[in-house]
Amino acid sequence: MTSRRTIAQPATIRGTGLHTGVTTTLVLQPASPNTGIQFQRTDLPNGPRVRATVDAVRDTERRTSLGDGDVTIETVEHVLAAVMAHSIDDLVIALDGPEPPAGDGSAACFEQAIRESGIDERQGEPVIHAVAVPLTVRDGDASYVIGPHAGLRLTVTIAADHPLIGQQAGSYDIGPDTFRAELAGARTFGFASDAAGLRERGLARGATPDNTIVLSEDGLVGSTLRWTDEFVRHKAVDLLGDLALLGARCRADIVAHRPSHEGNVALARTLKRAAVRQAPSIMGIDEILGILPHRYPMLLVDRILEVEEGKRIVGLKNVTINEPFFQGHFPGHPIMPGVLIVEAMAQVGGMLLLGAVEDPTDKVVYFMSIDGVKFRRPVVPGDQIRFELEMLQFRGKTCRLRGVGYVDGRLVAEAEMMARIVDR
Repeated sequence: MTSRRTIAQPATIRGTGLHTGVTTTLVLQPASPNTGIQFQRTDLPNGPRVRATVDAVRDTERRTSLGDGDVTIETVEHVLAAVMAHSIDDLVIALDGPEPPAGDGSAACFEQAIRESGIDERQGEPVIHAVAVPLTVRDGDASYVIGPHAGLRLTVTIAADHPLIGQQAGSYDIGPDTFRAELAGARTFGFASDAAGLRERGLARGATPDNTIVLSEDGLVGSTLRWTDEFVRHKAVDLLGDLALLGARCRADIVAHRPSHEGNVALARTLKRAAVRQAPSIMGIDEILGILPHRYPMLLVDRILEVEEGKRIVGLKNVTINEPFFQGHFPGHPIMPGVLIVEAMAQVGGMLLLGAVEDPTDKVVYFMSIDGVKFRRPVVPGDQIRFELEMLQFRGKTCRLRGVGYVDGRLVAEAEMMARIVDR
């Protein structure tokens, strides 16, 4: 696909939240290209928005919640699963409360709303994360094996000591039709014995037999199953919704064993850092040269992938055997000097600072201190370092940044930096 997708017209859903018990009206709204997926709290002053990304994840107990400052959105996975199944790139999900409506406990109401609204294809390149080499992710009891695939395939296995669950497995090639027929109607489930404890922790306050499959010790309470394997189907829905936090379409074959929201988010983080990004850079080398004063052999940034002004930036450094420092560090055993890894990280941070000033050619960034530097593994020729930096504090012309560097999804370096913008 060469165009970005949003919905053709607004769609409204009203109901009670599964965990908060608050009645909310949710409106799916078309969005312009490059908006991404955003939640908007229309009940709060100025209608603050929260981007649907792994960086905004706030909690993963029994659901996935997002937040930014004092703004929180609970249980986002079901609506995001429908968004992901329809390959929607740009959408505003406006709601006048803290949680999307539960519907019947499945993603069916969101899938229907998107389908009936229709899809509007607009100019722009969709962002696609494709897996180039096999990966594995483990988080607690959850484990994932990821491989290359032309589309998105989810294979999910679960096990539970209950006569209606036991061991279940299912494999699904994700697309609008498959999602509607095989997954969208699979409902959330829980055990009656857990209800009181969950409510004491502020969870499941809107859960009823009308929106939850309630399991007793040996059967069901007040409902019948839509499929005998409805439980594993719903786990696939949760996984798909959490994968939407990539902020991109996904091309991968994912085998998930005992997936959880916490594990799904760890998976999304790994994919975001390790997958091949099939989309134009936000800034290429020409734009970088127009902002940073560095030149060969000290320019150590090749691309900028993401920028959230005043908040965070993501950049790449391609490490090749032609780097001049490999002549002496070390002959026959080339390793990128740690000080240059930190320098490359600092230059990505400089792009965040200088990119926000009116005329960056008149300014330069001086780094005043670097603290908490840790190197986790060596960087060698052929590696591509993905640097992620976030703004911790900005006062006047001085700021604090926290940076991390990854190669193939594995942490290689981290540091905190203090910098100041000065005139050249």
